[in-house]
Amino acid sequence: MSRNGPPSDFQSRLIKAIYETSPDGILVVDAQGMVVAHNRQFLQLWNIVPSQLHMKADGTAIGESDAPLLAEVVARVQNPAAFLERVRELYDNPQLDDHCEIELKDGRTLERHSTVLRGEHDEYLGRVWFFRDITTQKNHEAALIQLARHDPLTGTANRRYFFERAEQEFMRSRRYHAPLSITLIDVDHFKQINDQYGHATGDEVLKLLSQKISTLLRENDLLARIGGEEFAILMPSTGLAGAALMAERLRLAIAEEASPVAGLMLHLRFSAGVTQLKAQDQSIEDCLRRADEAMYKAKQAGRDRVEACA
Repeated sequence: MSRNGPPSDFQSRLIKAIYETSPDGILVVDAQGMVVAHNRQFLQLWNIVPSQLHMKADGTAIGESDAPLLAEVVARVQNPAAFLERVRELYDNPQLDDHCEIELKDGRTLERHSTVLRGEHDEYLGRVWFFRDITTQKNHEAALIQLARHDPLTGTANRRYFFERAEQEFMRSRRYHAPLSITLIDVDHFKQINDQYGHATGDEVLKLLSQKISTLLRENDLLARIGGEEFAILMPSTGLAGAALMAERLRLAIAEEASPVAGLMLHLRFSAGVTQLKAQDQSIEDCLRRADEAMYKAKQAGRDRVEACA
């Protein structure tokens, strides 16, 4: 090996080896829109069959226009119009680099990098595109978010995520002068259920209750388990009357008939306290305290009822 560096043949073989074994799909297009190079991983990532494009005998599109490849790629993305617009923008603006994620119709997510190729005198030679399948990584991230934000027993939001969202809605309510209400729910006689039937049955009660409530809430309402048998409902853009009406509807839906739980038919009941954010509230905790006081009144008044605190 030369002291001045490896021979050019060695360099070209090294580059070829890296190019062909790369986990990235690589596509190189020149300034005239002709394909200079692409590796097999590029075709595999995009599920492109060479025979479909009438490629050359070696199974490549090298030396051909990139239009057929682009058409195949565009047909596979979730948002083809936005994808194509960005590709054209990058081709029209050689000074731009790109890094983004692309959702495919088959459910996968690809990460895309694109950078410009320039010659010795800074002339524009073309553009290199790198694609990598990050579906597993995205799924793992989503699973971690799910664990961080949700109660493992009921699948509802957990206490931490509830307060995160409640703080966001508190600020939004203040900014846009929109109503915001909170309902606190506590399962009646839950200790008796645990003592008489066991904690496993108690867990099933909480799961069933949360499922029934979730089916009746609006899409922008948030149900969270914030304590043992205590749930909270964050109700954006909802005044006190609407929130109380919804809480009563939930109570009646739960109480109207016995529920099948762990082979038993149990009559479930809950007490609820409802309140609306006030102008003088300094934080979301002020609103929560009133909801908790209203819920305590419901308990003191005999349970199985909704109390609203103006």
